[in-house]
Amino acid sequence: MPHVVSRRRFLQTSVLSASALAMGPSWWRQALAQSPARAGRGPYGPPLSPDRFGVAVPEGFTSRLVAASGVPVPGTGFIWPPFPDGAATYPQPDGGWILAVNSEVPVIGGASSITFDRSGRVMGARSILSGTSTNCGGGQTPWGTWLSCEEVDGGLVWECDPTGEVRAVARPAMGAFTHEAAVVDPVGKRLYLTEDEGDSGFYRFTPASYPDLSAGTLEVAGPMEDGRVRWLAVPDPLAQRGTPVRRQVEGAQRFKRGEGMWFDSGVVYFSSTSDDRVWAYECATERLECVYDAKVVGDDAPLRDPDALTVHAPSGDLLVCEDADDLQMVLLTPDREVAPFVKLSGPLHTGADTELSGATFDPSGERLYFSSQRAGVGLGMTFEVTGPFRKVAQRKTLLPTGSATPMAVRARPAMRLATFRDQGLPVSFDAAAPGRHVVRLQATAGGKRLTLARRVVDVTAAGRRRVTLKVARSARDDLRRLRGRRIAADVVVTGPGSRRATRPVELRRGGGEQRGTPARRAAG
Repeated sequence: MPHVVSRRRFLQTSVLSASALAMGPSWWRQALAQSPARAGRGPYGPPLSPDRFGVAVPEGFTSRLVAASGVPVPGTGFIWPPFPDGAATYPQPDGGWILAVNSEVPVIGGASSITFDRSGRVMGARSILSGTSTNCGGGQTPWGTWLSCEEVDGGLVWECDPTGEVRAVARPAMGAFTHEAAVVDPVGKRLYLTEDEGDSGFYRFTPASYPDLSAGTLEVAGPMEDGRVRWLAVPDPLAQRGTPVRRQVEGAQRFKRGEGMWFDSGVVYFSSTSDDRVWAYECATERLECVYDAKVVGDDAPLRDPDALTVHAPSGDLLVCEDADDLQMVLLTPDREVAPFVKLSGPLHTGADTELSGATFDPSGERLYFSSQRAGVGLGMTFEVTGPFRKVAQRKTLLPTGSATPMAVRARPAMRLATFRDQGLPVSFDAAAPGRHVVRLQATAGGKRLTLARRVVDVTAAGRRRVTLKVARSARDDLRRLRGRRIAADVVVTGPGSRRATRPVELRRGGGEQRGTPARRAAG
């Protein structure tokens, strides 16, 4: 489609386009201080020969075409929209999930979703947002909605119901600018946003009454002070006085096309495409660091033009899509190895002026979704990759720069809900320094972050500590509010100096256990 090619060339020439433990930015800071990221084979080896759709994955992995733009989603009558982009998945009570996907079409825009059953079979598809323009990236909320971002001058963030049952709502308090992506920090009760401009800002939004996004304060990252970001209020978030949001605050940090974004265990990761960098912002300490720079890796850097990204929770691997370059999705592993994982080739992709977009995993971390945005006849194709994604027993979350002892937390990856209720959950953690440590088991229900169990441990010397988290009497009713057969929860350990480590734990219901009454998901 000629108008697509000309649009992309314009964007390129004007630089305008765009739950296991998590590795924190302090880990990356120490890692880069020891040695830079390096090109390697990665944990899975290189992508092999491409399949009939031009998708190459490592040995043991397979891909399937989930939807092709312009034709019905298989098994449904819903036409998959063009230019699929930002995406996220949502667990359902029956063990299935919903995949929400944006459409980056100028003027038309919008977002759609596909429902899968627990075996991965498509059960339905529908529109969840319409009447917008150029919906690029977005973000998932802990209360079960999809934030769809308009990548146009004066664009807004739209909060959508992935089921399509509740009408989408605009959230103008989050600013009117060239939105790329948004994420939620449920502990700090703030949102972070990127902007796809050559001199873009990095933003945070503090709701007046979390999680209601209808009002709040928009800030932009300003000067760094002792390695920490100084946040500055944006005086005119809707740019009603004519000055673009990114140019309203003197001293705001500039990024060369801020694009993909993901939140994982207290860390916001995002990419800047035009200078081939990936960034990490630690919410608790307000530290911002560059964790990948292609110039540092050198001429053999596998990742260039980084765009959409996601974290594989069971392993801690960061997967980053390329906006252009040689059409790869690249792994950044916790041992600082950078390696291709998916590669697109052949006439469906190379002749379509496409890019990889919308990387996201299903709730179990066993299925990876992504799109080739303008593949096929120039409209787009959405894929699923399955295979032996790795799981590790322990993931590191190291302390800020200058700390030598890591804080890590260990717990069983899954436990029956009845066992947790009756016996508790054993947890161990490495205390890096003396002081008070708080250990919690948390889950989300009805838009609220619930603390199911809590222990306070006063540590007198660094070392390993073991505790058993038992359901608080006050949390018994909260257990009955949790939905689904598989409930995503997190063990969260906080220590002195805002140190934090997290491990996801899945609580599973047996066949005879009561599930409670599912609360209806709402976008407003």
